[in-house]
Amino acid sequence: MAGAECEGARDGTACVDAAGTPHGPARGEVRIVSLVPSLTELVCELGLRDELVGRTGFCIHPREALRSVPKVGGTKDVKLDVVRALAPTHLIVNIDENRRETVDELAAFVPHVIVTHPCAPRDNLALYRLFGSIFGCEERAAALEADLLAALDEAAAVAAEQPPERVLYLIWREPWMTVARDTYIAAMLAEVGWRTLPDVDGGAAGAARYPAFDWNAPWLAAVQRVLLSSEPYRFREAHVAEVRALVGRAAMLIDGEMASWYGSRVIAGLRYLAALRRRSVPA
Repeated sequence: MAGAECEGARDGTACVDAAGTPHGPARGEVRIVSLVPSLTELVCELGLRDELVGRTGFCIHPREALRSVPKVGGTKDVKLDVVRALAPTHLIVNIDENRRETVDELAAFVPHVIVTHPCAPRDNLALYRLFGSIFGCEERAAALEADLLAALDEAAAVAAEQPPERVLYLIWREPWMTVARDTYIAAMLAEVGWRTLPDVDGGAAGAARYPAFDWNAPWLAAVQRVLLSSEPYRFREAHVAEVRALVGRAAMLIDGEMASWYGSRVIAGLRYLAALRRRSVPA
């Protein structure tokens, strides 16, 4: 399911989140707790920093603006008593990043739970509309929409400039792990013409969205370039040399936040990937 369905504005029209729950415009005092780092950043970008009363320890952007916002634990290990004490009116969660059972417990005392699930860069357009409609920041949301559409056009232009390139995107070492084709990361890379390998869908029976592999896997022969992400494992230059020796292909570091964070970061992320693709010498 994509991020949201929303065409309404502040006229009382309900917008539907990724769980199929309709949300009307917020009324009265608004107190937001965000359990999603990418969306905490989006909340601030939309001018809602003063309404943000809680965030996870992984919500680090924008750094200065968040220093005084209380932490409520991690994305998976949320401290329910801390959230309860903050008395939020709205809770922002994500299907992939937060545990369903935790969200269900929180929903028992948080009036409005906004469930998100962007699967591709374009899904952020509906996400902007959803937040804009709920929180009364339609103009800022519309500006982000325009910026994202321009960034998508820029990425498409880069993808058209050169032939597609098959890449391996590394997220972990020992065990070595990568991403399936149905991940947000793979969708981001595809916008600039980088096609991820292996060609697996994490939603298929018995498949993993972040599969482990070994360096004698047959599909590695088709890889033209290896991208080593800065998160969750922090790959460094020494690892680039290691990977080049292992696979005999071009390899380089990539900013993982730019490839995996959605919300407002997708705009800078697409432009970053477009610039990186332009600078990359064909392997």
